[in-house]
Amino acid sequence: MKKWVFFILTIIVMGGALTLLFINNEKIIEEKSGELPETLATEVISKIDVHSGNLVLINEDHPVKQESVQNDIKTFYSENFQDIQLPDQHIQLSHSIAKNFVELVKDAKNDGISNFTITSGYRGIDEQSRLFNEMGEDYALPGGNSEHNAGLSLDVGSTHGTMAHAPEGKWIEDHAWEHGFILRYPENKTDITGIQYEPWHIRYVGLPHSAIMHEKNFVLEEYLTYLKDKKELHINYEGTDYYISYYGENEQIEVPANQAYEISGDNMDGVIVTVSM
Repeated sequence: MKKWVFFILTIIVMGGALTLLFINNEKIIEEKSGELPETLATEVISKIDVHSGNLVLINEDHPVKQESVQNDIKTFYSENFQDIQLPDQHIQLSHSIAKNFVELVKDAKNDGISNFTITSGYRGIDEQSRLFNEMGEDYALPGGNSEHNAGLSLDVGSTHGTMAHAPEGKWIEDHAWEHGFILRYPENKTDITGIQYEPWHIRYVGLPHSAIMHEKNFVLEEYLTYLKDKKELHINYEGTDYYISYYGENEQIEVPANQAYEISGDNMDGVIVTVSM
């Protein structure tokens, strides 16, 4: 029987073979089965919240819960950012996600792309409801059903035109994943997301998830289904091994006691554990 030290026996029985993917220069170069080291001390996670984390799915069918809202929301002003324009001086963002976006903008500037604006960040449910009533269902989601209500998304613009045609839009589409962001509503996935093409709307999911999604051309709905089917995934990205595991809501989880890991719910019925080594 396959033994994986991070899993209790019931998970071992249910789990399939681990898959090892090497992502290098945006290409998978090797795939094989693999197992976690058996020498790591572990600890049991007693309570898992399926409604919180960077991978929660938020849409018309899966509304924001209070647990979904980022706990580091703050108001940002122009002086908080260099090379980014804020038309609205009352934009609120997750502090940690904003830091990642700043690094994204720095990389874009190195490529000669430097005309970004942030037009929207975190929105309260009342504000989202007002926007929905003003713009209609073709252009906005109801209050409580938008990623903006969780603080996980921001709308990005360019001072050189619309994001569909500006260099900033093309750069975001090609490179946002390198900083943990995804273009949440791409042009060719509207049948899956249910949302029209929005080249300005980016969502934070974190690495290595954004790299896998980019490599496989997944939107979030597809990626979560992939993880649920796969159960266990082992990838090496830029020299770091990541062990990604999907658990059902009522499954007990063991994680490494002395190793970095992150846990995110999917806002449905499961959680994803990401261990980095």
